[in-house]
Amino acid sequence: MFGTLRDAFKVEDLRKRLIFTLLMLVVIRIGASVPIPGINNAYLKEVFAANNLDLVGMLDAFSGGAFQNMTLFALGIIPYINSSIIMNLLTIAIPALEEMQKEGEDGRKKIAKITRYGTILFAVIQATAISISLQNIFYTYNAFSVIVAVIAMTAGTAFLMWIGERITENGIGNGISLIIAINILSRLPSGVRLIFDQVRSGSYLNVIAILLVFLLMIVVVILIQLGERRINVQYAKRVQGRKVYGGQATHIPLKVNMAGVIPVIFASSLLQFPSIITNFFVTNPTGWWGTVLNWINYYSIKTNYGVGALIYFILIILFAYFYTAIIFNPFEVANNLKKNGGFVLGIRPGRPTVDYLTTILNRMVFIGGTILGLIALTPILLSFIIDVQINFGGTSLIIVVGVIIETMKQIESQLVMRHYKGFLNS
Repeated sequence: MFGTLRDAFKVEDLRKRLIFTLLMLVVIRIGASVPIPGINNAYLKEVFAANNLDLVGMLDAFSGGAFQNMTLFALGIIPYINSSIIMNLLTIAIPALEEMQKEGEDGRKKIAKITRYGTILFAVIQATAISISLQNIFYTYNAFSVIVAVIAMTAGTAFLMWIGERITENGIGNGISLIIAINILSRLPSGVRLIFDQVRSGSYLNVIAILLVFLLMIVVVILIQLGERRINVQYAKRVQGRKVYGGQATHIPLKVNMAGVIPVIFASSLLQFPSIITNFFVTNPTGWWGTVLNWINYYSIKTNYGVGALIYFILIILFAYFYTAIIFNPFEVANNLKKNGGFVLGIRPGRPTVDYLTTILNRMVFIGGTILGLIALTPILLSFIIDVQINFGGTSLIIVVGVIIETMKQIESQLVMRHYKGFLNS
């Protein structure tokens, strides 16, 4: 891996992209330290220290500590993720959006524009909900202070979205995923400090168990990110004039985890959203309506409880199927094979090929989604078994490892064109 990075810096174009990406990530971390005007940070830290809020933990991980300190990037990139989820769902449900997506680059630009507007809308809603539910954190709670906080948090999210798009366009890797990954990594020192506290308290066996489990989780994440099922394909020979075309054998690679880290990111963001919305309506709900809101709030963020954990697990699997269906269409693949004289070995072209690819794909997605869900819930189960608080969860691990692998693969693909040997083939 380090050899790949060294070779990348030797290429002028890649060096510029890497430096640009690093500078943007530095800007993100600086922005995460810029406070929102009118916020009593001292009182805020006391509130968060006195209350072990699951919502705070999840938002804080995705924002790199910005939420707990109520800085400019307090919302992080979560509104953008929520907007993307809604747009992907609407693209399937609304024929006009589906046709727009099929228009190519112009259609994707239009959908991206709508997603940006949706991001601003979600940011305003979430920022307003947070300001209303945490009104005691203001030095002076009034309409003006709320408006300032909402504008600041919305502007911060819009700026992060812009940086993410610039990284994707002018840098290396997926900008949005890199933003989430760097924010999660910024919270790693606190997790390491917790482990050292366990050592000082004499819980050496607990520390060893935690380290072994996390090492095993890293290995499993790497395996499912790189693992693939290859479908053998044969192209028939055809004669045009005096030349013979085709006849070669190749394969269709189906990754075990085709959706990457997207299901985990989407599930985590969607799990937080109901709680934020409930706080928007009322701070201390009562009556039957209050019971419903409290139930939604409780089970949407309490993943360390049975129902919440089950919901989280199911969401990961569902989003794995959902995103895979977007990026891989068995009907189109089978149709392209038939047009080019190709066929899957042992399978007739046409509908049998579609059914075969669909069956294999569903199995792969189920295996990959299930493994992702189990990894995400493993730290929660481990904390119950050994009675130790673990603030660096499986969700964070999946995202960080997945983003690093995808970024390195993108760097490697650029180096392959320049005849460099990448780390994945070494």
